[in-house]
Amino acid sequence: MKKSNLFLSTLLVSSILFTSCNDDDNNTPIIIDQTPTEQDFGDLRTVALNNNSQQFQFNTEDGMGVFTSTNGVTIRVDGSCLTLNNTAITGQVDVSYVELFGKGNMLTTNKPTMGVLPNGDKALLISGGEFYLNATQNGEQLDLGCPFQLEIPTGLTGGDDYDMVLWDVITDANGDIAWEQDMDPNTGGGNDELFLENGQTGGGVYYTFLGDFGWTNVDKFYNDPRPKTTILVDVPDNYDNENSAVYISFDGEDNALAHLDTYNADTGLFSEHYGQIPIGLECHIIFVTEEGGDWRYAIQEVTIVADDTITFNMGETSIATEAQLVQLINDLP
Repeated sequence: MKKSNLFLSTLLVSSILFTSCNDDDNNTPIIIDQTPTEQDFGDLRTVALNNNSQQFQFNTEDGMGVFTSTNGVTIRVDGSCLTLNNTAITGQVDVSYVELFGKGNMLTTNKPTMGVLPNGDKALLISGGEFYLNATQNGEQLDLGCPFQLEIPTGLTGGDDYDMVLWDVITDANGDIAWEQDMDPNTGGGNDELFLENGQTGGGVYYTFLGDFGWTNVDKFYNDPRPKTTILVDVPDNYDNENSAVYISFDGEDNALAHLDTYNADTGLFSEHYGQIPIGLECHIIFVTEEGGDWRYAIQEVTIVADDTITFNMGETSIATEAQLVQLINDLP
């Protein structure tokens, strides 16, 4: 009897354990992977870009569409130059416009200021503003037959600078961007034009004349005579260049943001492998990813040493809304 009772008791316990592990049991604990996907991180950046978009409308029959942006940039679009399938249009036109000046918005929209050097390497640019313009009618893409114009107050980026030139965007397979100087392959000059009109009190204006819709940038290369190095950044496990990113904020440069655009899947390290980071540079290294529709981030204050490796642990990260993160980044030295 004792053996029979023991057998029955063991059978009952086993049955309970089996039932509690059954996939159909609503009480079964489920382990959920909180690591964001590439889509999650991409969607977060798309939301940030949409939040920085400004919308305007004008009637082509009125001639020139003239708009003033949130930061005081003037946009001029000649309605007579707009066509659809090579045919001049009439009626209402929708204009989409984005302007990025601070490094906080550059980070959340993934529009860092990295310029392509003549040898193909990338180095930091100091920006006079990043701009996007596009025009549609009833949701259909329009073509541009003559340049549109931007008038950019130089006070938005620290004052007049005659070294600024225009740059065109290039995008890699991962969706990351860099900037390539706008050049005419035949003449060596720019396809588009940039002029600086010096104001009487130092408050000048950059005038740009752009022949294509899309992104453009008013920039110059950052110049630092100190010896340069490469650096590596180690981020938390399960994060890579698809669901996270690493940026560098150079202290003292409000309108510039570097990006570590290389990731080694074997080592799990992000890299600035071009050797363009000045030794002794005081900066802040920023790790960002997505969590629950918000930004998970960590910021480290760093003085660069040769061949440095910076490590981020999950325990030092925090959660912020887009607005909070933008403010945090803009407030860096």
